[in-house]
Amino acid sequence: MLRIAAAGVAALLVAASPLAHAQTTGVAAPDRLSASDVDQLTDARLKIVKATLQLTPDQQKLWPAVENAVRTNAKDRQARLASAADRVDRLSDRPIEESLRDRDPIAFLNRRADALAQRSANLKNLAAAWAPLYKTLSDDQKQRMGVLEMFVLRDLRNRVDDRVLQALDDDE
Repeated sequence: MLRIAAAGVAALLVAASPLAHAQTTGVAAPDRLSASDVDQLTDARLKIVKATLQLTPDQQKLWPAVENAVRTNAKDRQARLASAADRVDRLSDRPIEESLRDRDPIAFLNRRADALAQRSANLKNLAAAWAPLYKTLSDDQKQRMGVLEMFVLRDLRNRVDDRVLQALDDDE
């Protein structure tokens, strides 16, 4: 168990070190993660999860559905962030008085509701994809998965989210 947790932490450090390096060297980081960056991060996360779980041959058959749901979730999330960033870019080119005068709180609420509905659908699809595999996991696999989610994947996701929000804040 300790070896697996150590491997997960090592993988996190390897995956997150370019992000941390870009933030601390004074070199300007790109405004947004590219589609290939998102794909690489998603690939790394999936490899970490799969290696940590050490799936049996029968469990391997259930993995493609999980992988597809994770990839769809990541792509949709990236599209939502890109859409929000584009709106910020458009608004940042306008004087603040004009932006305040022309704001439409109803349109904002509708955009937010649409984004939440899409996120909800993605999470339901993710849960539906994981359910058959999760039922076959041993107690040891479930414990490793919990440790991985708590200490590694959540931290990696939070670092990426922080970087994206920092880029959006820098644009304003």
